[in-house]
Amino acid sequence: MRYWDASALVSLCLAEEATAALRSLAAAGIATWAVSSVEIASAIERRTREGHLTQTEHAAARAALLQLAAAWTEISALAPVRDRALRLVATHAVPAADAMQLGAALVAVADRPAGHAFVCADRRLREAAAREGFDVLPDR
Repeated sequence: MRYWDASALVSLCLAEEATAALRSLAAAGIATWAVSSVEIASAIERRTREGHLTQTEHAAARAALLQLAAAWTEISALAPVRDRALRLVATHAVPAADAMQLGAALVAVADRPAGHAFVCADRRLREAAAREGFDVLPDR
């Protein structure tokens, strides 16, 4: 199972340096937290407001998000994710949203991360996922 953080999923919606490598990883399927689509939409809208995306690029990114979200597996069990996130914020230097992502990944693998991948672009979250026992992708 490959769990995807929103930081990596953004690169599947926008043309970025890591997009090609991440697309090849996505072929194996995507599991993610139920609110990842909101995080990705926020990143798209922020980049549009800042003038980094044209309206055409914005529309393409939003369409890519809808297509991805229709195909991925969502982890939506709030209470178990929250319980893990409460431990994670005390254990790792990660913000609440990242703890929820990592908590969702732990729920997805029934708290047995060994042999499972965590796909992420955020340095601190990558480090926390590795310390929890996930194989972190992409390799840097």
